[in-house]
Amino acid sequence: MTSCGCLVLEKVEDHGGEAARGRVKVAPGAASGCGGSCAGVWRRRSEAIFPIYVMGSSRASTVAAARGIVDSAEDPIWEAIKSEAKSEAEKEPILSSFLYASVLSHDCLERALSFVLANRLEDPTLLATQLIDIFNDVMMNNKDICRSIRLDAQAFKDRDPACAQYSWALLYLKGYQSLQSYRISNVLWNQGRKVLALALQSRISEVFAVDIHPAAKIGEGILLDHGTGLVIGETAVVGNWVSLMQGVTLGGTGKEHGDRHPKIGQGALIGAGATILGNINVGEGAMIAAGSLVLKNVPPHSMAVGNPAKVVGYMEKEDPSLTMKHDARRDYFEHVAIRYSDD
Repeated sequence: MTSCGCLVLEKVEDHGGEAARGRVKVAPGAASGCGGSCAGVWRRRSEAIFPIYVMGSSRASTVAAARGIVDSAEDPIWEAIKSEAKSEAEKEPILSSFLYASVLSHDCLERALSFVLANRLEDPTLLATQLIDIFNDVMMNNKDICRSIRLDAQAFKDRDPACAQYSWALLYLKGYQSLQSYRISNVLWNQGRKVLALALQSRISEVFAVDIHPAAKIGEGILLDHGTGLVIGETAVVGNWVSLMQGVTLGGTGKEHGDRHPKIGQGALIGAGATILGNINVGEGAMIAAGSLVLKNVPPHSMAVGNPAKVVGYMEKEDPSLTMKHDARRDYFEHVAIRYSDD
């Protein structure tokens, strides 16, 4: 069989004792392209190519692989989205025009995403055509966003059982759409175009019921599950690989100025309706149970529950954001004896 040139991700162990590294390899036929003929290979070899990251793999390996995707001439996630769109158009002919306009008429994920977001966010005074130009300019010239939109898509596909295909995140899931809209507003804010960024934030909140200040700092590989009612304040920081459920608030405690919002460590899982207030730290790999009110620092790899939240246990092995386990079973904790703490 002739090689189609699909990008393959390999995990290479460093026998010198350092963390595993990601290596990107393009098959010899890459110059000619696959023209969509590799769709079957995608299905048969999906585990070999994706996910970019899996539970237990090193984050360093993941970032290296993600950067390789951005730098490579091939784009496996985009190829998967196109293949999915073609298949769905055949199954539901009534959606063929929508799928062509949203996916199949574009030459890359960035342009497709610009089209989808612009048509969701347009209003009578800010036309979709104007928004498409702005969004394309931001995404086509920012490699950080190019990487993040793919890692976020992977996060939704891996962690949300309701997201069976990459194209579903792009086309139908407002958690993904609102997150990418925020990323654009964040770039505009950092470019000094603050009024446009705030106008976009207002429209994002109105359309998606997700309110993220454009100055907030959010990492990559993020899942906003459902997204409805999510609020993230101006000086909040969210690390890589974090999962946030609906109704989460990362807010301040009053009218103070300066650095006043929470800092969420990478790999944390924030349950539905959790409220985290003030310039406090939620440690790496921590879990905040649904409905909790967090007013104090939460140690890494711990679980905080209640109003006000208290630490009820510790886990060391897997990031809860990747396992998406919200329960408090005794066998989930690394330490058999559940410990209570006011810290």
